[in-house]
Amino acid sequence: MRKVLTVLLVAGLLVGAFWGLALADEKKLKVGFIYIGPVGDAGWTYAHDQGRKYIEKKFPNVDTVYLESVPEGAEAVTAMENLIAMGCKVIFATSYGYMDAVLQVAKKHPDVVFMHCSGYKRAKNVGTYFGRIYEAEFLSGIVAGVMTKKNKIGYVGAHPIPEVIRGVNAFTLGVRKVNPKATVHVVWVNAWYDPPTEKEAALSLIEAGCDVIAQETDSPAPQQACEEKGVYCIGYNTDMRKFAPKYNLTSRVWHWGVVYSYIIKQVLSGTWKSEDIWWGMREGLVGLAPLGSMVPKKARRIVEKYRRLLASGKFHPFAGPIYDQNGKLRIPKGKTATDKELLEMSYFVKGVVGEIPKK
Repeated sequence: MRKVLTVLLVAGLLVGAFWGLALADEKKLKVGFIYIGPVGDAGWTYAHDQGRKYIEKKFPNVDTVYLESVPEGAEAVTAMENLIAMGCKVIFATSYGYMDAVLQVAKKHPDVVFMHCSGYKRAKNVGTYFGRIYEAEFLSGIVAGVMTKKNKIGYVGAHPIPEVIRGVNAFTLGVRKVNPKATVHVVWVNAWYDPPTEKEAALSLIEAGCDVIAQETDSPAPQQACEEKGVYCIGYNTDMRKFAPKYNLTSRVWHWGVVYSYIIKQVLSGTWKSEDIWWGMREGLVGLAPLGSMVPKKARRIVEKYRRLLASGKFHPFAGPIYDQNGKLRIPKGKTATDKELLEMSYFVKGVVGEIPKK
């Protein structure tokens, strides 16, 4: 009888363990990501994918899946529907151009949490998130302003939208903080990820006499062009030193795992609510990669000074007076640009050479 009871008890424990594992598996939260570029772009998409991997490691009860190189528009709708069909209850749409597609799909699936990166439209089950990368842009501008000898700096821009315009402006404000004579020359490539065009844009700026090249595009092609031509460069999204080991000064970088962890924690605890998340250096979402050995101590000291001020909230790059490139006062003395003004920015500041195409 004891043997029978023991066998039954063991069997019961095994069955219980089996159902416990099944239940645990059922309770796993499935999270989907749609990316604008390939995960191997070494830039924007790669940085987001590092954030995805981070939450998989941090949360054992979370599974993730991603779809890469998803065009903005109807294809994004199909991609998100496919993720939902796979069982995803949280979807991160990681490009500005996915905004309307997110709202369309979210309306059909009120039980799914949607987070849209860099957008401004929300709904009950749609939140937005982004980072104040302009803080890191300002710091990198200080580096460029110190390192230029010709006072002519190039900037490879992706699309002429507020996000990129704001970045150009913050970078220029940093440049002119230490070098009021320097100008920043912008070339648009009208793409986030287009290595040949990005490289061509960088080469055109070098040919025009720019001796430092910055970028707000996703591939390392501008860095590679600078390495070939012996011109200093500043990367974007991730630390791009390996693509220009002799000439990369620094990069403005994203740490997406910080915000992804925050959101997943809320979803798991049942406390998630739609909100606009716009974090900066204080929260650790954005930063500056290590400075190259060629950057002098003078620049390092200035960068560190403003890094501390930015992180503490005691300094804002867009504090007035700030004039646009035509001499019009945009932000008066004693005033600081509001978040709304930053998110809608559609002008270049004084010191930028280039045009914003009319819509």
